[in-house]
Amino acid sequence: MRTLTKFLTWKTTIICTLSVIFPLVVLNFYGYYTNSFDVSKVGNYIFPILCVVHILYLYVIWFKIRENELPDPKMRNIEYALYAILLVYVFKIFQTIQVLVSAAGFEGHVIPSTFMPMAVITLIMSIILPFLTLYTFWLRRKIIGVYNFENYNNNLNIWQ
Repeated sequence: MRTLTKFLTWKTTIICTLSVIFPLVVLNFYGYYTNSFDVSKVGNYIFPILCVVHILYLYVIWFKIRENELPDPKMRNIEYALYAILLVYVFKIFQTIQVLVSAAGFEGHVIPSTFMPMAVITLIMSIILPFLTLYTFWLRRKIIGVYNFENYNNNLNIWQ
């Protein structure tokens, strides 16, 4: 884990996570079989809205580390929401695998040449995102600290 923390610092982790989230949000609107972007489906907007919570959490992590602050209840609530969103990320992985596996059933149909590359890229980035999220949780625990609110008022110095 020590070599991983040398390679993936907290800044690098935030940048890598953002560089995975934004393409996944765009690819969420992409139709693999139609080779077009479908913005009229309401279901395509669920993932980008959930990613806003993830981006907010990354901002809170960045702010807490830069300002050397302790974790607070609002940060904890955002992290708990991100635990649930992590399940959506895992669902997206299985959904992409299902699309890849179902391509064999359409041999008689015309499938775009971009089907396989786009689906594989989406799958790889969808697999990377939960690992980066879990690593961010670990970094929060290591750098910012654990959620200990019993002594929260004792450690709070409003005059600093």
